[in-house]
Amino acid sequence: MPRLNDIGEEPDYRFSLANERTLLAYLRSALALMAAGVALWQLTGTVEAALGTGLLTCGALVAVLSYPRWRAVQKALRRHEPLPTPALPLLAIAALVGTAAALLVARA
Repeated sequence: MPRLNDIGEEPDYRFSLANERTLLAYLRSALALMAAGVALWQLTGTVEAALGTGLLTCGALVAVLSYPRWRAVQKALRRHEPLPTPALPLLAIAALVGTAAALLVARA
């Protein structure tokens, strides 16, 4: 794998810093998903425990996938190419909506 600094040319530092802030936002979102998973574990019930495990897994996935996303955007910036389409927000949205729906059904 080539070093990132050897690809293309150095982009405007503001774009690199914005990309880094986005990476940190993904990591904050991952932490929030994992915290919600732990909170659900504290509730009694098998459904809550299963949903908590799902949120923990989703949070871990967001954390793991955020670095390749950051790297792909940085490469695109260095090569003056279009930015890749983000998939991580859809993963987080699906996890939260699915969890909320399952909790509503379980509590009804």
